[in-house]
Amino acid sequence: MTPGMELLLVGLAFALLVAGVVGSLIPQMPGAPVSLAGVYLYWVATGMTEPGTLLLAVLTLVGVLTWVVDFVGGAVAARVGGASNVTAVLAGLVGLVLFFLTGPLGIILGVAATVFAVEFYRQEDARKGLKAALVTTAGMLASGVVQALLTGSILVTMLVVALV
Repeated sequence: MTPGMELLLVGLAFALLVAGVVGSLIPQMPGAPVSLAGVYLYWVATGMTEPGTLLLAVLTLVGVLTWVVDFVGGAVAARVGGASNVTAVLAGLVGLVLFFLTGPLGIILGVAATVFAVEFYRQEDARKGLKAALVTTAGMLASGVVQALLTGSILVTMLVVALV
């Protein structure tokens, strides 16, 4: 591989790593897979020598853990807040649809409204519906923070790999 091509691929790898952190802060954006794409692109650009095999495996595990947090964070929060499995699934579907129609704020508000409406209908109790909606929203936001910390740790680790 030519030095110019290697430099281009390393630059693209770090752009993906940064995009992964940003993506982890935006609901329904795939921060972890983008971060992992950056790790593996860097690995390929360095002739599959950096990061080493053990660190590559650890970064892959952190990326997979981050992806799991992304998928289950909102659903777990909904269940903790008292929402049913049906509510969690409906809220996830609404979030997916709103991903294509609105920005992050629309997703959060749409999911919260869905959880409230379904739980209010199901339990005939506005307080329980509100509690489920608030806990679900807090869980979604907390999930984003955890994802940002994990994808940020991948980025920092890769900066250390590149600079040391």
